Amino acid sequence: MRWTYKPLPADEVEALTRKTGDSAVLAELLLRNGLGDADVAAKFLRPALAELNDPFLLPNVEAAAARLRQAIEAGEQIVVLGDYDVDGVSSTSLLVSILRRFGLHPHFVVPRRMEDGYGLSRSAIDRALERGKPDLFIALDCGTNSHDEVAYLFAQGIDVIVIDHHRSKEKPLAQGLLINPHVHGCEGDEAWRNLCTVGLVFKLAHGLLKLLRADNHPVAHAIKLRDYLDLAAMGTVADLVPLTGENRILARYGLRILQACERPGLRALMQVAGVKSDHAIMPVDISFRLGPRINASGRLADAALSVELMLSDDEQFCLETARQLDVFNRERQDIERQITEEAERMIEGEFSDWPGIVLFGENWHPGVVGIVAGRVTRKYNRPCVVLGNEGEFAKGSGRSVNGVNLVEVLGTCGEHLTSWGGHPMAVGVALNKTHLAHFRLRFADAVRISAGSDLIEPILTISAWITPDQIREKLMDELESMQPFGQGNPEPIFGVRGIVLRHRPEVFKQTHFRFSFDDSRGRRLFGVAWKMANRLPPVGVPLDFAVELAWNHFNDRKLLQLELIDWRLSE
Repeated sequence: MRWTYKPLPADEVEALTRKTGDSAVLAELLLRNGLGDADVAAKFLRPALAELNDPFLLPNVEAAAARLRQAIEAGEQIVVLGDYDVDGVSSTSLLVSILRRFGLHPHFVVPRRMEDGYGLSRSAIDRALERGKPDLFIALDCGTNSHDEVAYLFAQGIDVIVIDHHRSKEKPLAQGLLINPHVHGCEGDEAWRNLCTVGLVFKLAHGLLKLLRADNHPVAHAIKLRDYLDLAAMGTVADLVPLTGENRILARYGLRILQACERPGLRALMQVAGVKSDHAIMPVDISFRLGPRINASGRLADAALSVELMLSDDEQFCLETARQLDVFNRERQDIERQITEEAERMIEGEFSDWPGIVLFGENWHPGVVGIVAGRVTRKYNRPCVVLGNEGEFAKGSGRSVNGVNLVEVLGTCGEHLTSWGGHPMAVGVALNKTHLAHFRLRFADAVRISAGSDLIEPILTISAWITPDQIREKLMDELESMQPFGQGNPEPIFGVRGIVLRHRPEVFKQTHFRFSFDDSRGRRLFGVAWKMANRLPPVGVPLDFAVELAWNHFNDRKLLQLELIDWRLSE
C-alpha cells in the first residue's frame, strides 16, 4: 500500500487556526475538505436544521406537494411503490407515515427482486394495481427512465409522481411529475443536488406541510417533521451519498433522533442488532448493523416486511419482525461468504491482472452479489461487477474505487446491457448471458482508459501527521464536530511517526490483534488492528502507523482507541 500525503501551505493552516480558534490539526482537515473560509467552516462544524433550503427550490416539488394536497382534500386512493434497499424502504415508510397522518390509507408495494426485477417494472405495477386502480401512483427510488411504465399508468387514467435520485442520460419523463435533481439540475443547487430519495421525500413532506400550514390545516401544524429525521438518516447513510450540504444536516440530526429511539420498529431492530442507544449512534451502526438487516429482507424475501416494521406501533410485532430480519441477515451472510470465496478464487485464477473485473456464477443468488462486489472491490482495489443467474439473464451489481466513475464507464461499454443505472460508486446491471464475454472485455478496457495506471497499487491518503501526545480528548472533541463521516466527508486517517512497541501485539480470534505504546510522557495508548493478524508489526523498532481514532465503549467505560489501517518501518 502506497502512502501519500500532500502538505498544505503553513500560512493557510495558521490563518484558519487563528480565525476559528481550533487546532492546527482540525484546520488542516477542514482545508482538505475545501473549507478554508472561516464562516463556511463554522457552518460545517455546527450545521443547523434552519439551514435546510426552501423545498420549493427543487423543480417539481411544489407541483407534487399541490397534487398531494389535492389527494388529501379528496380522500383519494394512492399507491406507493418503493425500491427494496434501505433508501427505498426509508422513503416508503416516511411518505406513507406522513400521508396516514392526514387520514389517507396508501397501499404500498415493494418490488420482489426475484419476481419483479429492479425498479418500476410492469410486473410490480400490475401487482400494485391488484387492489384496484388508484387515483395517484408514486414511485420512489426508481422510475427515472421508466417511460413505458409511466405511460402505461397514464393510459389507465392514473396520475404519477416519480421521486428518484439515479442519474440518467435519457430524455426526461414525458408524463407525470419527476423529482430528480440529477435530471432537473439548476444553478445553485449544490446543497441538495446529492440528496438520495429519502432526502427528496423529506423535502416533499416539508413542501406539503408548508402548503397545508398556509391553509391552516390542523394536522399540518401538529406534525413535527424532525420526528422523521431518523428515517432520513437511515437512507442517506446507507445509500452512500455524499454527506455534505443538506445530506450532512439530515444525517447529523437524524442520527440524534435515531439515538432517542422513539420509533418502535427501529428500537426493536437496534435491540436485535446490538446497537446501544446509551452512546452516540454512528454511521457505521447503520452501514454494518441496521442497514444489512433491512436489506436482507429485500435480497432474500419481501422488503415490504421492513416497511411494515418501520410503520408499526405494535411492540411485539416489531420484535418478532426484527428477529425475522436478523434470521434473513444470517442466511444472507452465509450465502455471501460462499460466493465471496468463489469470486476470489476466480479473480486469483483468471483475472488477477485485469483492471476491471466482471464475474458470474450460475448458482450465485442475485440478491447478495452487490455485497460480494463491494468486498472484492475493496480487497483487490479495482472496480468489480458481480452477476448472478436469473434465467437467460445475468443480473447483479458493480462497485468502484475512488477515481473511477462507474456511470461514465458503463456509458462507454454498456451497449449489450438490457438495463443499468446507479451512482458513480455503485451500479446495478443486467444483460443476456450470451454477451458476458464481450461485456467483460469492454468493461476492462473502459476501466483501463478511465483509471490509467492508478489501479496498480492501493493508495492510502494521510489526512494529517500527528504525534502520540496530540491523541487526546480535545482532538476527539474536534473530530466529533466533523461527524458524521462518510462519502464526501471521509473519516480522517492520521499518520503517527516513530512508534516503538515494547510488547508483542496480542492476537485474538486468530484474525485481529491488539497493541499498545506510550507517548513521550509515559501515557499508555491502546489500539486494535482488524483482520491484520497475518502481518504483525515488529517490537523494539521505530514504526509509522496510519490510524483512525475512535471511542471504544466497553463495560460502561469509554476508552480512546486507535484503529490501525497500515504500518511501515520508519525511515
